Amino acid sequence: MSVVNVSLELARHARATPERLALGTADGTRLSFGALDARADAAAHALARLGLRAGERTALFVPPGVDFVALFHALLRLGALPILIDPGMGRAALLATLQRSRASALVGSPRAHLARLLFPRAFRQIGLAVTVGPGLAPGATRLEPELARAPRTPFPAVPVTPESPAAVLFTSGSTGPAKGVVHTHGNFAAELQLLRAHYGLAPGEVDGACFPLFALFDGALGIASLFPPLDPSRPGACDPRAVFEALERGRASFSFGSPAIWRRVVRWARANARRFTHLRRVTIAGAPVPPWVALQLKELLAPGGEVHTPYGATEALPVCDITASELATLADAIEAGAGSCVGRVLPGLELALIRVTDAPIARWDEALRVRAGEPGEVCVKGPIATRRYLDEPAATAAAKIPDGDGFWHRMGDVGRLDGEGRLWFLGRKSHRIEGLHGVLWPVPLENAFERTRGVARAALIGVGERGRERAHLVVEPEPEVEPAELIARLAARRRELAQGEVIENFLLHPSLPVDVRHNAKIRREDLKLWAEGRGGDGQGAAR
Repeated sequence: MSVVNVSLELARHARATPERLALGTADGTRLSFGALDARADAAAHALARLGLRAGERTALFVPPGVDFVALFHALLRLGALPILIDPGMGRAALLATLQRSRASALVGSPRAHLARLLFPRAFRQIGLAVTVGPGLAPGATRLEPELARAPRTPFPAVPVTPESPAAVLFTSGSTGPAKGVVHTHGNFAAELQLLRAHYGLAPGEVDGACFPLFALFDGALGIASLFPPLDPSRPGACDPRAVFEALERGRASFSFGSPAIWRRVVRWARANARRFTHLRRVTIAGAPVPPWVALQLKELLAPGGEVHTPYGATEALPVCDITASELATLADAIEAGAGSCVGRVLPGLELALIRVTDAPIARWDEALRVRAGEPGEVCVKGPIATRRYLDEPAATAAAKIPDGDGFWHRMGDVGRLDGEGRLWFLGRKSHRIEGLHGVLWPVPLENAFERTRGVARAALIGVGERGRERAHLVVEPEPEVEPAELIARLAARRRELAQGEVIENFLLHPSLPVDVRHNAKIRREDLKLWAEGRGGDGQGAAR
């Protein structure tokens, strides 16, 4: 496969339509494609002048907006390796992750440089420190004066091959320590091709950028990024009215965001009888998507609109996709406990389900596959799959299965394929419950209970030692729900379900712990410790 530096796609659109909107922010900032491309070139010149080298690992800690996008493209043109770590993962995890990244340069906001001064151990490998935006940052070079001195000429982007590293995106760390996923220019080119072909994203559209990392692709696709007023480290706490109004004013035609955001927007819009007039395509990803969220959101879109729930991970995205229209036909099966249907594998990719094991697999063998209809670990092969983790050979060996000149990526998820070739997600491999009832996967029963009146979210966990775990359903109630009444409804629902009898107890939790990036992946490990600390006792089993 022949590829070019991905950032040159932004330059191509800037030459074709220099005056078209490329970026907008909640504070009213607007930037054209020509201006964004010029800022990326100026930043590349400035950083090169300051001594940043091709291949140098560069931690980028800049809030979503003009500089976040422009600096990302500047680093690609320079050939430096952007290191992107979610700043909301918590201070201790962030500092540990930064230290493990071995970044030697830091380009960040004054707040990032304050952390550099307060926690020098985590930043001790940093040689070049550049500050972006207003505010004091002792010991760092300010970017703005360097931009003013930079040549007003295109920066000669470094030539790349499909295997050239482009960026390192760290996982959210919701199921263990965050890992740095090395994306190559070949991965990025394949992802762009899939996004264009499958979602029909075309130049001139506006992306309501509810997930900032996805917005880094917008310029290369020729679409504008509109950043609504939300804190990317706390998407589940967004103001749904502010998000709705920002997308409407900005005439957003497309948006990508976590279920936590769209849950709130859907409820607010329905309660206030509001509908989108321009938004036609929404993708919801990052965690299992309750079918009702996708179905109710579709009703709020402009005529002909559709909601997609793509399936994938930081290591491979997108792998599968399903629309709200197809989910509507599967609603009964989902609510009866079949799992979450995530659709069919996308063109150019191969999907396989293999026997569940926690051990590394040295080489691919067709005998690894499970029989038709059986649950198995999801594996994917294709150009969007990343080959390795940054400086973690053991993690790479555990997640990749060599297959000739290629490899399969193990998603760490368990699913099953139905007769129509659709993948049904059953849960994370690490979240399986092993007890007297055999192996249980959490998602099917969670889906079955989440439509119970008064349930905001539910998580099935195992209490006790592996092999003797007892299944408990932890429920986050809706506001102002009477606990005894909710327990009674849950007990009645259990009697209706074929697998309901495996649940030993119901526990009520005021707010289920979730990952930071999407505010949607439930941290079941934390819930297990919480439940065991209570002796496994909740509001009562209400049998």
